[in-house]
Amino acid sequence: MKKATLLILTLFFTAVAVNAQQSITRSDREAIMEILGNQQKAWNKGDIPEFMEGYWKSDSLSFTGSGGPVFGWQNTKDRYLRNYPDTTAMGKLGFTVIRLQQVAPSVAQMIGKFELSRSIGDLSGYFTLVWRKFGDEWVIISDHTSAAAP
Repeated sequence: MKKATLLILTLFFTAVAVNAQQSITRSDREAIMEILGNQQKAWNKGDIPEFMEGYWKSDSLSFTGSGGPVFGWQNTKDRYLRNYPDTTAMGKLGFTVIRLQQVAPSVAQMIGKFELSRSIGDLSGYFTLVWRKFGDEWVIISDHTSAAAP
């Protein structure tokens, strides 16, 4: 009896785990990748306000980096402007997407790597972005970015 119960529980939790990570549709993947590409172009032009267009314009947006969490679209923008005051500090940004998966009907998670090529010293690291679809528009609702060890 215990084996049968254990088997049923194992099958149930496996089904729940598989169901939680659904395949993202081609159109949603393309929409998210287009936004990420637009962010990269904006950054490489030195345009943080345009870069911020990929983020949720809400006080509930969260950004977590080495300085701890920041909440809100404006606070996140201010953090970027403070930490990257000019194109020398910004450098040239490149992204590598490691995984993009849908975790709920209107929610996706992206794990990736960033690289900043700069004359003052290169930076690289990893990020986890949580994307949410509002109507037909995907936006980043949570960003956790960490620099890699030198």
